Amino acid sequence: MFRPTLDDHKVIGVYTGKVVLGVGMLMLVPLVTALVFAEWDTAVDFGIGLMACLAVGFGLQAICHTERELRRAQGLVVVSASWILATLLGAIPFILSGHIGGMVDAVFDVMSGLTTTGLYLIQDLDHVSNGLNMWRFVLTFAGGQGIVVIALTFLFKGVGGGIYQLYAGEGKEDRLMPNVVHTARAIWLVSLVWLAVGTGALTVTALALGQEPVRAVLHGLWTFMGAFSTGGFAPQSFNTVWYHSVVFEVLCIIIFVAGSLNFAVHWAVWTGDRAELKRNIETRSFALTMALFVLVAAIGLARAGVYPDAVAFVRKVFYVVASAHTTTGFATIYSRATVTQWGPLAMIGLIGAMVIGASSASTAGGIKGFRVGVITKAFVQDIRRMVSPDSAVVISRYHHIKDRVLNDATVRSALAISVAFLTMHALVTMVGVYCGYPVVEAAFEGISAGSNTGLSCGLLAPSTPDGLKALYTLAMWLGRLEFMAVFALIGWGWSAVRGR
Repeated sequence: MFRPTLDDHKVIGVYTGKVVLGVGMLMLVPLVTALVFAEWDTAVDFGIGLMACLAVGFGLQAICHTERELRRAQGLVVVSASWILATLLGAIPFILSGHIGGMVDAVFDVMSGLTTTGLYLIQDLDHVSNGLNMWRFVLTFAGGQGIVVIALTFLFKGVGGGIYQLYAGEGKEDRLMPNVVHTARAIWLVSLVWLAVGTGALTVTALALGQEPVRAVLHGLWTFMGAFSTGGFAPQSFNTVWYHSVVFEVLCIIIFVAGSLNFAVHWAVWTGDRAELKRNIETRSFALTMALFVLVAAIGLARAGVYPDAVAFVRKVFYVVASAHTTTGFATIYSRATVTQWGPLAMIGLIGAMVIGASSASTAGGIKGFRVGVITKAFVQDIRRMVSPDSAVVISRYHHIKDRVLNDATVRSALAISVAFLTMHALVTMVGVYCGYPVVEAAFEGISAGSNTGLSCGLLAPSTPDGLKALYTLAMWLGRLEFMAVFALIGWGWSAVRGR
């Protein structure tokens, strides 16, 4: 293990500075929003935040100036370091707003937004300024695509291995195009087209529900951002139950299911290969597990007799389970209703959906359908080998953008990340139980954080112990970056101190 050189640290500093500048660019959106609505105090808050981002971003690039290219080993470190700085700097407007309990809560909310989790500790949400609310949704929308993807889109020109690690470090491995920078731009093209269409549809629905035009546009835009990023932030404290509209709920389901799809699948459909939707291992895995968890939740609710009306029963079950499985976190029930009305069996159905999550290289969290599909195929392959003659050659194939042969490296990778997720969920649950919460509630809230879902059973509140909030923040970060980038940062720090 060799100690990183000064030049190694400089390369990391330069590229981290570029990502921080990207976060600063994002702050222009809430700043302009605050100015348009004459929210002068909020505009000052974001002006301070923007200046801090520019100072850190340009400062890192000036201090660490180097002509060296980013290498693979450094790329993952840049991702982790960038996310830490982005979270700390992004918390500045929250702290200055007066709507947050302290630094721990502010960092929690920003990390929740960037990781598209959707849990929040902001207080008096129904009365926050338009500028601050806009920042919440910009965070979750940008976080869904990836803050490094933003930097790749606008600030980077490289094509080397280190640049690919920046892309892969945010949990995205599938390329839409051979060039990673072009892939990042294609991701934003897909997202912005969906943004225009989805916001338009939700705005029209909000107008039909009686909202005045400006408010309808804001709610349409914000709800789309929360849905497509599978982020779960909502404009109102009552989440999407506030709208009491079947049409609004159907639109939300369409949008967050679309957001949970692999961007490579989006691109395949856009370029004419519509068969990819039904052939892909991830979409097939999602359909099967979605049916399973809807069944589990339905059995639990049927036993509880909560919704005697069949339409209400199907409407509630399908919406909330789909929200859990896509790791969106939108809900049409109140938080404590999961405990007081749905009960343990239905909650276990939601927990299972949250653990698996949706597609890789999407805005969603969780273990991902690709890994579940690969592990299942490997399990079936091993059974076939056991019952086949010794001379038989058993080969398993799957389709993911193209036909592939299942190999040991793919299975090992899927198992490693899955075990890491399950271990984290178990540890976070145990800490919740240690803090005095019932095991099912502790599991529900901890897994919601670690899988970047955002559904809550009411355990999380400003009064929750700061240590548990910090643990949930760490779980969100680990889950979103899928461990490897965080482990790389820890290894880099260890090498800097103890390396030869």
